[in-house]
Amino acid sequence: MGNVKNNNWFINGFFIVICILMAMPFVLLIAVSISTEASLTDFGYRFIPKEFSLEAYRIVLAKPEVLLRGYGVTILITVVGTVISLLLVSMMAYPISRKDFRYNRIITFIIFFTLLFNGGLIPFYILMTKYLHLKDSLLALIIPLLMSPFNILIMKGFMDKISMEIIESAKVDGAKEIRIFFRIIMPLAVPALATLGLFISFGYWNDWYNALLFISKDKFIPLQLLLVRIINQSEFLANSPLAEAASKLEYSEFPSLSVRMAMAIMAGGPMLLIFPFFQKYFVKGITVGSLKG
Repeated sequence: MGNVKNNNWFINGFFIVICILMAMPFVLLIAVSISTEASLTDFGYRFIPKEFSLEAYRIVLAKPEVLLRGYGVTILITVVGTVISLLLVSMMAYPISRKDFRYNRIITFIIFFTLLFNGGLIPFYILMTKYLHLKDSLLALIIPLLMSPFNILIMKGFMDKISMEIIESAKVDGAKEIRIFFRIIMPLAVPALATLGLFISFGYWNDWYNALLFISKDKFIPLQLLLVRIINQSEFLANSPLAEAASKLEYSEFPSLSVRMAMAIMAGGPMLLIFPFFQKYFVKGITVGSLKG
């Protein structure tokens, strides 16, 4: 009995140490964001700021209406994109997970093949702008991330474990395929849906590349691209000879290090708050949703 207790203490202590090590970079991120640029240059990164300053947040929040608009665009595409993506991924994964579907192996191979090869950037850009006419549209931020082959295969691996007897029983009771999917399969797939939903929402939230390609209007700029532009423009002015003449802008002493960290917190903070609500589904979904051949 004593050995069991000792083992429990060892395991708990081990994971406590792991959690602390994982939290330390985020704590350091916060500490750097509230430090002065001079202290970072002289003393380096410290967990306890040598000189406290909120200048980085003042710069990032200089135009709150622009930042709020960026948050609004990002939240909209994240919510809409995640919901639609989960529906499409599930509808694609369900038939190829059915043993009685004749072409399940062929379609699975085609999906897997797209993980290895794609058309490239230029055909993708031409398709989105010339043929689909999605430039300067929110759809240009939603559509490219809707159907991920990896997510389809993950969902297929989960649905493979659903017993065929359940589906056959529903058919005996007169249920059609569409009803079986929405009333039986989808409720059983909640752990996988929550897990993939978290991954998909992270993808939409952190995406800035598609916005860089297709968005030029300010009203459609998402948060991530907005923050990238803030740091690029500010550093350009800080390193430009014009910065000396434009002393009123105070860019000659721009706190680039602390601003980077402040922007990282502003951009990633909301998703860190959401993750705990999906934790129980995330663990179960990772366990039972592993890929099968």
